[in-house]
Amino acid sequence: MNDVILGVGILVAVVSVFSLWVIGENKARRNFARKRFQESFGSIMQKEYTYEELDHISQFFYQREKEGFYIDDITWNDLEMERIFVQMNQSASAVGSEVLYDLLRKPVFEKQELENRQSLMEFFTSHEKERVNLQMLLSGIKKPGNVSVFEAIHVATEVKIQSSFVQTLQFLAFFLSLLCFMISPNPGIYVFLGVCVFNIATYMGMKQEIESYLTCFRCVMQLLQAQKNLKKLNIPELSFYVEQGEVYAKKLAGFQRGSNLVIDRSSTGGGIEGMAMDYIRMLTHVDLIKFRDMMKAMKEHQKEIQGLLYLFGYLDSMISIASVRKALPYYCIPKFEERACAYMEVENLYHPLIRNPVANSIQAQGGILVTGSNASGKSTFLKNIAVNGILAQTIYTCTATSYVAPYFKVMTSMALRDDLEGGESYYIVEIRSLKRILDETEKQGSLLCIIDEVLRGTNTIERIAASSRILGNLRKPNVLSFAATHDIELSYILEALYENYHFEEEVGKEDVTFNYLLKKGRVTTRNAIRLLEMIGYDSKLVKQAKDAVESFEKTGIWNKLDGKIQGESKKEEQ
Repeated sequence: MNDVILGVGILVAVVSVFSLWVIGENKARRNFARKRFQESFGSIMQKEYTYEELDHISQFFYQREKEGFYIDDITWNDLEMERIFVQMNQSASAVGSEVLYDLLRKPVFEKQELENRQSLMEFFTSHEKERVNLQMLLSGIKKPGNVSVFEAIHVATEVKIQSSFVQTLQFLAFFLSLLCFMISPNPGIYVFLGVCVFNIATYMGMKQEIESYLTCFRCVMQLLQAQKNLKKLNIPELSFYVEQGEVYAKKLAGFQRGSNLVIDRSSTGGGIEGMAMDYIRMLTHVDLIKFRDMMKAMKEHQKEIQGLLYLFGYLDSMISIASVRKALPYYCIPKFEERACAYMEVENLYHPLIRNPVANSIQAQGGILVTGSNASGKSTFLKNIAVNGILAQTIYTCTATSYVAPYFKVMTSMALRDDLEGGESYYIVEIRSLKRILDETEKQGSLLCIIDEVLRGTNTIERIAASSRILGNLRKPNVLSFAATHDIELSYILEALYENYHFEEEVGKEDVTFNYLLKKGRVTTRNAIRLLEMIGYDSKLVKQAKDAVESFEKTGIWNKLDGKIQGESKKEEQ
């Protein structure tokens, strides 16, 4: 007897120690996560993403219906907005990444929504305890394997829901056969065993169907659990989101009831309780019946499920932006004012991706033509203008000390490439890109368009003739057009329509120095031939090039080469 008591005591002690160890480990992990959220706020954490990961994150934007204007793929790629997204994304949850990406592609055109975002960002910045508690809650919304949360839950829209009539009959057959056995054991036992064998045999073929959809069910349950936990946090400033979450959750009450019959399958085969539940499922098909109901609920209530996804992703993305703001050297809240003509007034504007950036200011209206040498900063400046136009209307933040403009639709034509798969040359790709901008100018609303090296894919004469007319047609009251070019001729042709600005460099004996400062007027310096000389091109070739330029500037005519081939002339001398 004493041995039994001792054995029980040892077992209880081992279980108690193990339980305390588990509790301690969980507490340590929570404390570590809490400390990480506290310390990382206000810093930029660069995370590496694969192409596949970014593709999955973007599906929340791509696969839903879009209303109104959004940043198209050409503009998004021109401005390297994925790099900006990666820098900003400090989400605690999987859904935060998906919603932040969606926000950056959908500019807002009304003040109230932007002010709502500002209110949340200010709250999260000044209330660390509430912010960290929310981040701990959000961290429970995990990424479902190799797909995004949206992709996992969206799969229900593509599934054809089969009737559970057969499974219901099998469910009833089991209990009727059991009743038959209880009333009349002798013949009833055969009926009961027959039904059991039949139910088990048919169940095994359907079990795989359930398991293939467990991931999407668990994603929904995580969102519903997050909604319950958000209410428990009792943060008055988030009461609107709590109420909205409850509206969604009520619609999904049927999905939740009995969901453990389908979802909680990890214990199956592990102990008496697990084995018992496994046999109950096989004999009654109760989980198959509930599975059909859950799939039907997911299909019917995609709006509510996606509403929960957006709600928590939205809160998470506001925390990310608030953190990024704190890490910036400086930023401003944009001001939006409508005037007769499209305009932009910015002071000390810098690019968010550049370390130690040079800031520039400009008061632009109508059209701006930017000239300058290679690598002088033209393209970066134009990207900076467009990027801040987008950030102003998405995260309500500009990397400047002042930003005043109307609400803009932003479109660019900059970093284009040949379409090898479509069999289109660079020029065809370019003129298609420009046409979409020209088409947009005919629509309502102010348009900010950025064009780098207009029609660079064709010959000089036609390029200047066509590009001047394209830029001329962009000069409309509702359009603010920025264009960069190497063709100085355009600065004269468009002088009445476009204000000239330029970047220049300082050429030394052994190097070229760029200050990246925007200046008024057209460029008056060149560096292309000087750079040939600096990196070691033959001095005779460099002199010939300089002489050719000097001759053209005097006569307006290019001199023909004498026709002698360099290698052959050397052979004759030998």
